[in-house]
Amino acid sequence: MTNTWQQILSVDARYNAYRVPNAPHFRTLYIRRRSQLLRENAKSNVGNSQNRREYLRLRCAILTQRYGAQSVEPSLRSRSDSIRSSRITLDSSMADVDRQTDVVRHKRTNSSSSSQYHSGSIGVTPTHEARASRAMAGGQTLSQYYAFAGVHSILDDHSDAVQLVKFAHDERDLLASASLDGTVRVRRLDLDCDETRLLEHPAGVTDFQWSLSNDHILTVCLDGLVRLFDASNGKLVRCIPSESAGISLLCCVFQPLNNNVAVVGTSHGILHVYNISTGKEMKHCRLAPGKLRVLCLSFDYSGKLLWSGDDRGYITSFVVDLESGTLTKSSKLLIVGGPVSSVAMRSWMNREARDPSLLINSSTHVSLYRIVSSDGALQLRRSFLSESSIGTRAAFCPLMSFREGTCIVVGSQTGHVVFLDVDSQEGRTIVNTLQGHTAPVLGVSFSCDESYLASSDQSGLVIVWKRENT
Repeated sequence: MTNTWQQILSVDARYNAYRVPNAPHFRTLYIRRRSQLLRENAKSNVGNSQNRREYLRLRCAILTQRYGAQSVEPSLRSRSDSIRSSRITLDSSMADVDRQTDVVRHKRTNSSSSSQYHSGSIGVTPTHEARASRAMAGGQTLSQYYAFAGVHSILDDHSDAVQLVKFAHDERDLLASASLDGTVRVRRLDLDCDETRLLEHPAGVTDFQWSLSNDHILTVCLDGLVRLFDASNGKLVRCIPSESAGISLLCCVFQPLNNNVAVVGTSHGILHVYNISTGKEMKHCRLAPGKLRVLCLSFDYSGKLLWSGDDRGYITSFVVDLESGTLTKSSKLLIVGGPVSSVAMRSWMNREARDPSLLINSSTHVSLYRIVSSDGALQLRRSFLSESSIGTRAAFCPLMSFREGTCIVVGSQTGHVVFLDVDSQEGRTIVNTLQGHTAPVLGVSFSCDESYLASSDQSGLVIVWKRENT
């Protein structure tokens, strides 16, 4: 409960600079009074958790509508707090408003300071002398922290391979899973009843994304259509046909600062930029001549950089124009290990480690790259052999900013879920291994507070693991 009130105060503080610009004393008085009221409410247990979350969502929506979305590079939890209200508007009459809002966001986020990346010799994680940082992590080692008590639940309602699983933003128990059987299933893990919302498709689902407000789910499918669903009831809200006939859609990602815009990758090596509100294509970009499959996409927090991974083993970076959606190629890098199955960006926000990093998983290697320039150029930090297979994904562990070590979780073709410390200097990179799957593990996802870990495999099984002391 206290955590929700803290998130509300964090949102208020983030927008406080835009309130009454000529009266700083009023802004100080306002934020102090808000802090006092929120502390009193937290102590008196006012309202239930659902009402507090709804208040947080509405508060973010109001502030974003009035002042525009904020562009920061926070940790995973604070990232979606700051732009959680980037809501999807489905009325075509809102298109002009969206463009005007994008112009404001572009001006606000296109400062020189927001586009600079740290490329020094500093490490990704705190050093041994970072006592305060270690204290914030509870003083535990990685092995102690990622010890799991066992299985929370086993979900076997998919009939084909489950390509990926994803927890909703800032939700510890709201989970969605996408399968080649043509379904996406959305469920609450903490509910006693088995309440599952089914999002049906005529062909296999290859990727999906939660909107930052968790109101909608964007899916792409082998039939070449982009679909938007209402996450609360499973109803289809919009269906967008592909601009090219006879292709499959393999990956998708929302623009972080404006969920009215999404980028979709195809089996013919083309990236399409869509306006979800109008259902129309804004721009498109071809990666390379010839047949090429775009397998994964990832934005940075500012929405100005985009990386794509393909089946030829290349990572391509793009500079994104926030106003028009134009994608401009800036660099291209060949990754060791064949097809790139997943790419994930993360920036740390502790005092000693601010390096933005890119986690890349191929069929034989897991690699961690440092982002060294404002155009998305990469520098290898570490790469090592893994037991991954084609289609296996790797992910950062969300609560790692103040802990020694850089922990990631990755599936393997042997059916194991493996935790790796890619920043270990002692040669022992494996932190923990979970065994329970009998088929190659394709998808992995942590809940926002790391109380749950979900993993999915090629046979259609989803296992939800529960961490000790949660």
